[in-house]
Amino acid sequence: MGWDFASLPMPNPTTATIVRGILSTFHRTPERCSTLCPSKKSLLNSLRFRSYPSSAALISTERPSHEFKYEKNPKLFQPPIGSKKPQVLDSVLLIGRLKWYSEKLRYCANDLCLREGKLIHGQIIRTGIEPDLHLWVSLINFYAKCGALKSSRNAFKKMLMKDVVSWTALISGFVARGYGVESVELFCEMRRENVRPNEFTLATVLKGCTMSSNLEFGKQLHTEVVKMGVLSDVYVGSTLVDFYSKCREMKYAKYVFFAMPEKNSVLWNALLNGYAQTGHGEEVLRLFCKMSEPEMRFSNYTLSVVLKGVASYGDVQAGQAIHSMMIKIVGDKLDDFVSCSLVNMYSKCGQANDALKVFEGIKNPDIVAWSSIISVLDHQGQKDEAVKIFHLMRHSGMKPNQFTLTTLVSAATDLDDPRIGQSTHACAHKFGFEVDESVSNALIAMYMKFGFTYDGYQIFNKMTNRDVISWNALLSGFHNDKTSDQGIGIFKKMLIEGFKPNMYTFISTLRCCLDIEFGEQVHSHVIKHNLVFDGYVGTALIDMYAKFGRMDDVEVIFSRLGERDIFTWTVIISGYSQTNQGEKATHFFNQMRREGVVPNEFTLACCLKSSSGIASLENGRQLHSLAVKFGHSSDMFVASALIDMYEKCGHIDHAEALFNNMPFGDTVLWNTIIHGYSQHGQGDKALQAFTTMIDEGVLPDGVTFLGILSACSHMGLVEEGRKHFQSMSELYGISPRVEHYACIVYILGRAGKFDQVQSFISDMELTPNALIWENVLGACSIHGNVELGEIAAKKVFQMEPEMDSNYILLSNLYASRGRWDDVSKVRASMSSKGIKKETGCSWIENDKQMHVFSSQNVSHPRLIDIHQKLEELGERVMEAGYVPNTKYVLHNMTEKEKRENLSHHSERLALGFALISKVKSGKIRIFKNLRICRDCHEFMKFVSGIINQEIVVRDTNQFHHFHHGLCSCKDYW
Repeated sequence: MGWDFASLPMPNPTTATIVRGILSTFHRTPERCSTLCPSKKSLLNSLRFRSYPSSAALISTERPSHEFKYEKNPKLFQPPIGSKKPQVLDSVLLIGRLKWYSEKLRYCANDLCLREGKLIHGQIIRTGIEPDLHLWVSLINFYAKCGALKSSRNAFKKMLMKDVVSWTALISGFVARGYGVESVELFCEMRRENVRPNEFTLATVLKGCTMSSNLEFGKQLHTEVVKMGVLSDVYVGSTLVDFYSKCREMKYAKYVFFAMPEKNSVLWNALLNGYAQTGHGEEVLRLFCKMSEPEMRFSNYTLSVVLKGVASYGDVQAGQAIHSMMIKIVGDKLDDFVSCSLVNMYSKCGQANDALKVFEGIKNPDIVAWSSIISVLDHQGQKDEAVKIFHLMRHSGMKPNQFTLTTLVSAATDLDDPRIGQSTHACAHKFGFEVDESVSNALIAMYMKFGFTYDGYQIFNKMTNRDVISWNALLSGFHNDKTSDQGIGIFKKMLIEGFKPNMYTFISTLRCCLDIEFGEQVHSHVIKHNLVFDGYVGTALIDMYAKFGRMDDVEVIFSRLGERDIFTWTVIISGYSQTNQGEKATHFFNQMRREGVVPNEFTLACCLKSSSGIASLENGRQLHSLAVKFGHSSDMFVASALIDMYEKCGHIDHAEALFNNMPFGDTVLWNTIIHGYSQHGQGDKALQAFTTMIDEGVLPDGVTFLGILSACSHMGLVEEGRKHFQSMSELYGISPRVEHYACIVYILGRAGKFDQVQSFISDMELTPNALIWENVLGACSIHGNVELGEIAAKKVFQMEPEMDSNYILLSNLYASRGRWDDVSKVRASMSSKGIKKETGCSWIENDKQMHVFSSQNVSHPRLIDIHQKLEELGERVMEAGYVPNTKYVLHNMTEKEKRENLSHHSERLALGFALISKVKSGKIRIFKNLRICRDCHEFMKFVSGIINQEIVVRDTNQFHHFHHGLCSCKDYW
């Protein structure tokens, strides 16, 4: 859905309105004021114009009066009392003439008719009349009110005697035009001239102090007010209250208010508005209740101020009470002004429905009401409705402001709809709000989220007044960008240009880090800006260090955080999970629960992943219970993590049941079950799941095909694997990665097709890397292909010189051929390079405890019982036909020593412990950090047939389900 807001037409004005608007532009006067001042008929009757000055002349409003050229026509002016020689008028006639000019200038000042007033000034100069004090003040006041401050000051300078009235008129003009600093300077100049201010002067300068937030000078004026004894003046008092309120000094405002002997509506409203502006809604209500006169209490302006105060602290019940009082007094037909305030109040309190009900009753909503209703719908998540209301506003002819447009851009961003965002951008450009900081910042953030970084940069570069929010919006487009360092460059440029980063800057920059060195530099900036204890920044630091595996630093930062929310806990748990430290992840999860923090779906998914890594079924089951308890079991992230956990803990049946109970599945969920089937030797189920996935319209990705190719590898389906590999690019447009090429190499290698392996590698579109040659070496080790194995080993050693498993594969290849001298050379090479072989171990979970076994470990308390059990089993399996195959002992020793070595393999020790402990579950589950040896594989098959119990062994390659003397891998090595 997208709306072309910029193209919507505005209402067609009448021709007279257009002409009046054009003339008002030339005259620099508001559109409501006619250039001919039609409201003042006496002035029109007095002035006779033969022709109008050109528009070019009218634009220059600051020219002195003597620059105007008038036609010499005796009928140009017709004063009420006239003479052919005005300079010889007697005093009575002169006073009348001066009074007449003053009145006409006052009319022009009130109607902002600068052109006509200048004509009058020109006539005064032409007639040679010397203005009196009143006329000088009228001239100063006229020019000041019309915004011609330079002319006003020029008139002031020509005065010979400057009294407090003339000074006040000049100061008032500067205040009226928003020049607060200049008004204070003029007041100081007046005091240097020893002119004593009156109450009007003081009130006017106090307004200037309010505009310029000059608290100190305002306090000095306060002392002057007290000294002159005019504090009781209502006008001065209300100005003081307003001054202190705008400067957020409510204790002084309150002091002045209660010191006033009489309190009118202006005074009450000034104090109420101050508390509302500073967010003290409770004080607004308290003062409102103290107002005794109903006329003041229920005036439109007072009610709007009180409702603003209610909105500031979100007390919807108080707002509803005021609303009820208003209905009781005036009925359902509320004034539009108050109704708009009600809409704003309900919107700020998050009551979208109430806001809409009031809004529907407003005949002519103002822009604040429109913006409020759009904003509350956006905040309540009703983004589509917010867009529809904006469209309705445009059709009503209301011009949006920067707040409306900012809200709509935010809605478009959350809706992830670029069309709405671009239409809003066009609308902002049309009405001149593209240069507004808030609108520009929202547009940058929107384009960055959509990935339109060029458009985001374009807006950013056009901004003349960038703030830290602008930089943060630009940075947001490079979160987790692992392909470029643009985010880092933006942060550096921001510092160079002198901007002070805030917490959001550091969070974005930490997410952009590509290396730990830069991350540490950002950390130092965080410390420098005293944000290291901030929870959000601390969480970003934890995430950054965890990303680079620096978990010691993670713990230090975590321990120093005063407040830890669910996101902080999730980040540290995720960090340990990603670095394969499942025990640590479980420890922190339990600590989080003890502190009363409720996990969300992401926390549970991270913890389930850590349980999968250490194959802790007990932890996984507890997490499953928590997921059900907190209502997250049907969440896609949690469901996928649960299925993965049960798969990796050896319960493929539980994983399958969970998957079948899901109402629908996405690509991730299908990938999880396909990989699970493949790892458990159920390749036929993996291929069937892939077919069903396609039939249900779920598109596969690269991960899907890794699972399919792995299934083909375990089943020895060479042609099937080739077919799926080709379909990746031909049918689904997925470019194969190195991992996919490695799978094909492994399929061909395990099948012993080494000629095809070499041909496939030479024809690869990618440069062969370590993973490709590792798979070649593994296949050569299985089939004893020493010649190709040595080539593959040489390649791998060049690419990964410190990977111990590659040396072991080559050593085992030599050992299988009895080449013990070469075995010694390989082991000597490892020793010289400081490379140590990973110690083989197996573990089993029983009674909520992990029991770990290795051939060198003799510390287990039940080791003697375990050996006795294994000897007993050995005799029984020998009777069943098992013969130890000592060729799989890859050490140069006697046959007796080889048999003894086989009996001490870690997976056999784990099996012995499971049998003497009488594992309560129906299946014995053993986990191993290396591949199970072939002799142990045969031993497990015979044992499963003897004890009539299923044994599940997970090695680094796959799961082996031993049952009734058979294995799920079908002995395909």
